[in-house]
Amino acid sequence: MPKTILITGTSSGLGKATARLFAYEGWNVVATMRQPEKEQELVQLPNVLVTRLDVQERVSITTAIEAAITRFGQIDALINNAGFGLFGLFEATPPEKVVEQFNVNVFGVMDTIRAVLPHFRRNKAGLILNISSGAGIFTLPMLSLYCASKFALEGFSEALFYELTSQNIVVKIIEPGGIVNTKFEQRIGSEAVENSTIPDYDRFAAHTNAVFESLRDVRQATEEDVAKVIYQAATDGTDRLRYVATEDIKPMVKARRETSENEYIAFMRTRFATNV
Repeated sequence: MPKTILITGTSSGLGKATARLFAYEGWNVVATMRQPEKEQELVQLPNVLVTRLDVQERVSITTAIEAAITRFGQIDALINNAGFGLFGLFEATPPEKVVEQFNVNVFGVMDTIRAVLPHFRRNKAGLILNISSGAGIFTLPMLSLYCASKFALEGFSEALFYELTSQNIVVKIIEPGGIVNTKFEQRIGSEAVENSTIPDYDRFAAHTNAVFESLRDVRQATEEDVAKVIYQAATDGTDRLRYVATEDIKPMVKARRETSENEYIAFMRTRFATNV
């Protein structure tokens, strides 16, 4: 019998690419999104159920899980992919946007996992893959709130990894960096435009934006490349916790995880620090 995977945030980008790949590989896919009525591609695939799930609405989470079980009998794996990034100065970010960042990237993940765990425990098996980010390993200026949400996700996932081992449920973390051709940055850009600016930070913001532009120039990974890493994590049969999914962030990951604190801070300062 084919396995079934439920994926959040599949309306575009990495989520859609991942849904396509798992469907191609013969899995039953529950592709969830906030507006399923707008989806035209995934609904054409015979082994895909497109249904509504908004991670900020607990009722929709429960309803999507029930629909998945009704259609395919059980759920074998969950990918928590839905998320967005706030870009801009912390001081200029409205408090309600801070709350939304955590509601989607952290509490929405927690609510989705909590809703599916009784089903996994009854089956005495399950797999949870949480899509984190390089920004959950090292921090980046102008992305303080996104980093905070991904650091929270990393800590939560690692602790949950130990808890759920007792139930034969595996937790894994996928850590991509920059991806070519994704709508994620479009959302970041729209969020940045909405935030007010503070002139005192103009020099710093200009310097940081220039650094980000240079980082974009070295990106080579596509959404399909990262989807392959996710598929590998789901099928390699190991209890490995973390998967770095793109080459562009490996130098910063190495600096964070394999050097001293002083060496790491010095490494990052050469890229981002600037004086007024």
